[in-house]
Amino acid sequence: MTPVIIMLSSIIALGVVMLIVINLTRRGSRHLNVEKYRVQWLKIENSLDRNNPMTYQMAIMSADKLLDQALREVGLTGETMGDRLKSARHKFTDINKVWTVHKLRNRIVHEPDVSVNILTAKRALYIYKKSLKELGAI
Repeated sequence: MTPVIIMLSSIIALGVVMLIVINLTRRGSRHLNVEKYRVQWLKIENSLDRNNPMTYQMAIMSADKLLDQALREVGLTGETMGDRLKSARHKFTDINKVWTVHKLRNRIVHEPDVSVNILTAKRALYIYKKSLKELGAI
């Protein structure tokens, strides 16, 4: 082989290795758009209306959806949010509280007689907010 072909082959091989390393590095440390999450979070917090109990449930559902979006964006896989939470247990200081608010969201969605008061909604939102902070989303 001529020196030019050897040199070109080496450059191409080095480029492929660099692309692989860059891709693996990105996959392990995905960064979230903090500003986007903060704006969405403020909308959720501001949606609570003391005079409208339906807003309590909507805020919880929106917070759950935002947390699920963050879980996906940090690279956690799974068919459901529950699957992603199982993979994420090491990312939260109290995974049981995260599970509790997610189960509350599921009850809101699947059980027609569930009612949530303002105190429960605020506690749930506190846990969602803490979880989003622990993921680096807000």
